[in-house]
Amino acid sequence: MAIKDALLAEYDHEMAATRKILERIPDDKLDWKPHDKSRSLGALGQHVANLPNWGGLILDRGAVDLVDVPPMAGEPASRAAILSLFDESRAKTRQLLDKTDAELAAMWSLKREGYEMFSLPKTAAFRTLMLSHLVHHRGQLTVYLRLNDIAVPALYGPSADEG
Repeated sequence: MAIKDALLAEYDHEMAATRKILERIPDDKLDWKPHDKSRSLGALGQHVANLPNWGGLILDRGAVDLVDVPPMAGEPASRAAILSLFDESRAKTRQLLDKTDAELAAMWSLKREGYEMFSLPKTAAFRTLMLSHLVHHRGQLTVYLRLNDIAVPALYGPSADEG
């Protein structure tokens, strides 16, 4: 099996699970926060929706300097805006996964103001900085939903709300 095929299967599975969570974000709770230091429900949803764009930063470049990455957008206007951002970023990155094993095994670096923070093969960087990062914040979203008495969908198996 090619590296691309394994990444596509993992990517498609995680994107489908992510959309299930994003679909549950209520428009009337976008500004809700569990704590003053936390992101709002809407801002966290928007961050999750944007994370697939990091796939493009990894797959199409040999390095990324954080000073060149646009800052996080402000609060989203609606769940529909979050879903639109997610669908666009998900589709764009899926197309960018059409790479050879050699391209996916090439090294990639994350820098800050020219200083190399670390380097990884693109496949590892994609899994770590995009997929695992997305799953981490998606988990936070499930807690936000639970704290607002919104049913948490089944993702890897049944949830307390869905079988």
